[in-house]
Amino acid sequence: CRCCPMFYIFLNFCHLQTSRTTRSDEDKDLGWDAWGPWSDCSRTCGGGASYSLRRCLNGRNCEGRNIKYKTCSNMECPVESGDFRAQQCSAHNDIKYKGETYEWLPVSNDLVTPCALKCQAKGKNLVVELAPKVLDGTRCKTDSLDMCINGICQAVGCDLQLGSNAKEDNCGVCAGDSSTCRLVRGQTKTHVSPEKAEETAIAVPYGSRNVRITAKGPGHLVIESNTLQGKKEEHTFSSPGSSLIENTNVEFQKGPDRQTLRIQGPLGADFIVKVRYVSPRDTLVQFLYYQPISHQWKETDFFPCTVTCGGGYQLNSAECIDVRLNRVVPDHYCHYYPENKKPKPKLKECNMDPCPASDGYKEIMPYDHFQPLPRWEHNPWTACSVSCGGGIQRRTVICVEETVHSEILQVEEWKCMYTPKPTLMQTCNLFDCPKWVAMEWSQCTVTCGRGLRYRVVLCIDHHGQHTGGCNPQLKPHIKEESKLPWFKQAQELDDIRSASEEPS
Repeated sequence: CRCCPMFYIFLNFCHLQTSRTTRSDEDKDLGWDAWGPWSDCSRTCGGGASYSLRRCLNGRNCEGRNIKYKTCSNMECPVESGDFRAQQCSAHNDIKYKGETYEWLPVSNDLVTPCALKCQAKGKNLVVELAPKVLDGTRCKTDSLDMCINGICQAVGCDLQLGSNAKEDNCGVCAGDSSTCRLVRGQTKTHVSPEKAEETAIAVPYGSRNVRITAKGPGHLVIESNTLQGKKEEHTFSSPGSSLIENTNVEFQKGPDRQTLRIQGPLGADFIVKVRYVSPRDTLVQFLYYQPISHQWKETDFFPCTVTCGGGYQLNSAECIDVRLNRVVPDHYCHYYPENKKPKPKLKECNMDPCPASDGYKEIMPYDHFQPLPRWEHNPWTACSVSCGGGIQRRTVICVEETVHSEILQVEEWKCMYTPKPTLMQTCNLFDCPKWVAMEWSQCTVTCGRGLRYRVVLCIDHHGQHTGGCNPQLKPHIKEESKLPWFKQAQELDDIRSASEEPS
């Protein structure tokens, strides 16, 4: 038989009176008895509700509620168990409604009474409210975590707690800061070619979320799914609606000269989005999605302590992990994402107890402080590659460790990574190279005809000082033949004659 849910609450309330916990002083001041134990969860999976009751000790004059709720059984239900609201509707299949039996299907997302059990007779337009309240733990809407409790829709955060405001970030992390994924957006134009029937527009990787792809043009959108296990399938879209591709719901919308794919995600496979040509016109594809950072740094465990007693240290490091395959990969995979910064090594002291005495005598340590930390040591810089004009010089750097006997040993570089590594290369001799500088030409050696003139050419350094080092082959010439123009020569000769004649 089916009993009223309030009857079960009454039975539990009677049971609670015999299993009360000790009342706190606060409960006494408020006039309440102590809270009773939590009831069984309303569901065994998929998120249900449990309640606890308390009794007012002074009649009905207590302020506050006598019942409180919490979520429970938040693990996912098996796929074959079906929808919880649908189960409640189907429970009425063998009960006659106005003299007939029907196969009842759930009516979800009712805006007015989301917590009433409304069902529709299969194949008919008959919609009936079969119960004023759905069972506790039923979702208010199919796309929300909010649940109905005692006929009232209660807010549930992504942390699955009642009354929580926690939301998933763009990466799907509850109350996250969107640091585990990156926004990818852009556009590409596919060009029709007689050599090919389709063209790849964008590859959206496994785990991406909030995908929106819009194609403007005559081309048809096609998705090729590639799973991590190597399974490959092609999916086409003929009419608007939703379809399931590798456990991922894909919504396809189509309008005049425009197609849109919307995928909330996360993607269950790599989706290769292609454009299939149907006319000679090009198609513009615009895309936006949040891509998970598939390679992340993971800190290692601490390496063994450098000493067994007397005070030493130990360090850890970080290695690049392929998140999908959960295995270590080369570091350069983690350098693809500027948001993904390698953690600095951590250092801590270890084995701080004094070393034990030997043969009845206390062991004498060479010094009374802890073992020094490893440090970088470098060799001198090499000579500059050029003497002027800007060159480079290099040096080698090694990580060394000092033993308790003051012996310096070269050790693995990771031991020094707690401090920045010195530079291995630097620029040098950045000043200008010496260059030839020519002075003004001298006067010509003759006043007419062919003559010579001279000039001084010096090699000058960047300080303006006379120096050596200039290329002899580039030295400007220091003398040249000079010939005055004939009209200038004639004029000068007339001037000479006039100056030499005595006055008449």
